[in-house]
Amino acid sequence: MIRVLIADDQALIRVAFRMIVGAQPDMEVAGEAADGAVAVALARRLRPDVVLMDVRMPELDGIQATRRIVEVLPHVRVLALSTFDLDEHVVAALRAGASGFLPLDVSPEELTEAIRIVHRGDSAVAPRLLTYLIGTFIQTSRPRHAIVPPSLAGLSARELDILVLIARGMSNTGIAGTLSIAESTVKNHVTSLFGKLKIRDRAQAVIAAYEAGLVTPGAAAAEGTGTAPAALPED
Repeated sequence: MIRVLIADDQALIRVAFRMIVGAQPDMEVAGEAADGAVAVALARRLRPDVVLMDVRMPELDGIQATRRIVEVLPHVRVLALSTFDLDEHVVAALRAGASGFLPLDVSPEELTEAIRIVHRGDSAVAPRLLTYLIGTFIQTSRPRHAIVPPSLAGLSARELDILVLIARGMSNTGIAGTLSIAESTVKNHVTSLFGKLKIRDRAQAVIAAYEAGLVTPGAAAAEGTGTAPAALPED
């Protein structure tokens, strides 16, 4: 069973999510919180698998709550939710350690699939939407032709190539085809670069690539301009 903690300051939304989660044969509601501080306390006590986290809440907002939860409970996956699809708070939540995000008016099917996706360790954000968000709200630190920044200096040339392709929304299968290497080799490189950068998933990898200037917002715009988030797994 996937144990889910629901954190939202609106009682009606908590009720709706509780009904959706409770109706799934592989999920159960571990608890509910009406603000971020309570969400952190309950996460520490209940040890849920996934937290549905509204990014705007009283006492302690969902971004700070996410950061505190993943710092002390690295196995817990946070799925951020926001009223608005394209919002700088969403990128802030991903920076804080959320494994993805969805709009609050998400369909029951999209919500439950996203929960399963983040539970198994993937990012519940469509790659082209993620790159659009980052291209809109993240200021890169340097132009792409500059030398590799210190934050990425520990990566090998191959790992840098793979990081760029991840940031462009490619799956491991796509990366393997582009670089003409085995998919198992790609997975090994991905694991290695995640460890070196101390990041948890592909969402944070994309952010790292943008902030380092390896990928530009213009490239993201060419990927697509969809505005509806989708919970898509990565290989």
